[in-house]
Amino acid sequence: MATAMSVSAVTPAAAAVARPRTLVCVPATARAPREMAAELAAAAAIGADVAELRLDRLSGFAPRRDLPFLLAEPRPLPALVTYRWVRLGLAAPPPVGGILFFLLAPKWEGGEYDGEDEPRFEALMLAMELGAEYVDIELKVADKFMKLLSGKKPESCKLIVSSHNYENTPSAEELGNLVAQIRATGADIVKIATTATEIVDVARMFQILVHCQEHQVPIIGLVMNDRGFISRVLCPKYGGYLTFGTLGKGKESAPGQPTAADLINLYNIKAIGPDTKVFGIIGKPVGHSKSPILHNEAFRSVGFNAVYVPFLVDDLSKFLSIYSSPDFAGFSCTIPHKEAAVRCCDEVDPVAGDIGAVNTIIRRPDGKLVGYNTDYVGAISAIEDGIRASQPTDPTTSPLAGRLFVVIGAGGAGKALAYGAKEKGARVVIANRTFARAEDLANLIGGPALTLEELENYHPEEGMILANTTAIGMHPNVNETPLSKQALKSYAVVFDAVYTPKETRLLREAAECGATVVSGLEMFIRQAMGQFEHFTGMSASDRLMRDIVLIKT
Repeated sequence: MATAMSVSAVTPAAAAVARPRTLVCVPATARAPREMAAELAAAAAIGADVAELRLDRLSGFAPRRDLPFLLAEPRPLPALVTYRWVRLGLAAPPPVGGILFFLLAPKWEGGEYDGEDEPRFEALMLAMELGAEYVDIELKVADKFMKLLSGKKPESCKLIVSSHNYENTPSAEELGNLVAQIRATGADIVKIATTATEIVDVARMFQILVHCQEHQVPIIGLVMNDRGFISRVLCPKYGGYLTFGTLGKGKESAPGQPTAADLINLYNIKAIGPDTKVFGIIGKPVGHSKSPILHNEAFRSVGFNAVYVPFLVDDLSKFLSIYSSPDFAGFSCTIPHKEAAVRCCDEVDPVAGDIGAVNTIIRRPDGKLVGYNTDYVGAISAIEDGIRASQPTDPTTSPLAGRLFVVIGAGGAGKALAYGAKEKGARVVIANRTFARAEDLANLIGGPALTLEELENYHPEEGMILANTTAIGMHPNVNETPLSKQALKSYAVVFDAVYTPKETRLLREAAECGATVVSGLEMFIRQAMGQFEHFTGMSASDRLMRDIVLIKT
């Protein structure tokens, strides 16, 4: 089943008839059968559809002793059973009874099993006898298993034939041929798991899902590791049969798995369909961002059919050209892509153009990309309000007017802060680790430039304001700070754009020195409100956004 689809056409198939909802499967990875059974109950409690029994994790697994216990009725969830280290599996819409998935795999498929095929095959046959509705067998041994099975498969049992690639994601044509090869074995359901070397690899898997959906071929198609993360959340949009989510951090059975709780509650995966719009935050790194929590909850609160996901992007231009479907409707941009975003947009808002950085991209109905900057308003208003709340100010003018405003960082956020402070009448100084970059920005805004070493002893006057726009101090490097505590004594106001953690070392030490501190969380909330309005065309509620951030994060 070769396919010649363009990778830019990542668009779900039109659903002429209702299609089954993508199932959420939770791996049970306990070492003892009773503990594994308890994990099935825990998976059911959080709303999973299927539980995967990781037989390879069981100590001293004995099929005829352990399988009857694990599969005894009543079961809290349908079960998928595997002998594999990297969990791969499938599920179907559960009937009134229980659906069972059985997947046993040798080490060359990523598992811990190190024996011969025959005992594995016998365990699969036993699983069928015990009522398994689904059995998963690897493509490499599918023919051998089918010969052994020789018509003994119960009608109630569907066969999943799977292929796993732990190195890369092949071309769309190769993936299409692989689907055809798997189907030729007599598989009822196709399963393909690949590995992303960059996020654009996932587009090829989406294309295969769409192609299979159009030809009514049930398929599980997932792309592993952090760059493949979106395949696990967005597969319902493209007709994927099943996705995996863990019971908690550290319980992953394949690279890049989210928790089932996040899939269900954060990404609202059970509501994702072909018409769902996709938004997300583009960055590197991006896993720390709280934006998915904020925007997904905000979308849900106003009934907006959209999902917001993290995009771990290496090459912004390539990403935007590949994910060019109108359904990829808007993006937030963070480090290090804000400046590149200016060049990637077809049109740029004049303010964003003056700043030289874009943190919000909207795809118009005509496909054109339009860039905006909501950082500068969010940050500057947060600093102004922080000063007004702690110091006497003139209500007729900005509390930044005439003040010496030191910006650490010359990237996209630094440009936004420098531009905003200058607009408010501040005298802006730029400090950066790389002096040439500091000098370039300082020349643009008409102020002096410093190295971080020079900033340590910079104290020309009292009442200065400091704004850190770098990632220094961001999780997990929470013990780092861009400026020593001794140097902080020169500042009356200190702002940190970093908001993970909520209180950075910089803010903590600045407060100890008596400075008014302003958290990056305030900037985050305010810039996100602007983004929400661009994304949805609706006014953002300050109270709603603030409640989401303070309660959910």
